[in-house]
Amino acid sequence: MAAKEEQGKEKKGAEEKAPAKSKSGRKRLFIIGGIVLLAAVAIAVAVILYMRSSSDEGETAEGGEKKAAAAIKATIMYPLEPFIVNIHDGSNLRYLKVKLEFEIPAIGAKEELDRVQAPMRDAILVLLSSKNLDDISMTDGKNKLRDEVMATLVKVAPAGKVSRVYFTDFVVQ
Repeated sequence: MAAKEEQGKEKKGAEEKAPAKSKSGRKRLFIIGGIVLLAAVAIAVAVILYMRSSSDEGETAEGGEKKAAAAIKATIMYPLEPFIVNIHDGSNLRYLKVKLEFEIPAIGAKEELDRVQAPMRDAILVLLSSKNLDDISMTDGKNKLRDEVMATLVKVAPAGKVSRVYFTDFVVQ
């Protein structure tokens, strides 16, 4: 019987040790689970913040595009009738046909340019007829001519009414 009692005591001791091991295992499991949960929450917060910041940048870019579009809509194109002038090509005479459009800030500027259209056309005709084929045949020559037209307009048109000059037709025959 004593042997049975000793066996019973050993079983009790083993049973008491087993729950202690399982309790410490559960504690470790809870700690590891808590760490994993905290890591998941931290990652989720980081992703949300990143997505929010990238959408803010997109909204800023969209806002800039909207402002640029509004600025383009605010400007108006002012077309002139085509100019046809004689230009010299050495001993040959050629024709230059140019159609110009001006970028103006608003409709009010159109009315002011309408009033001075005859002096503008006259000054531009004189400028164009003073050119020869070598002056306007290359891209640099056309860009220089554009700048010269703008300088001519500054002398004739009201100040600040023309912001850019565009060639919409440019033919040499």
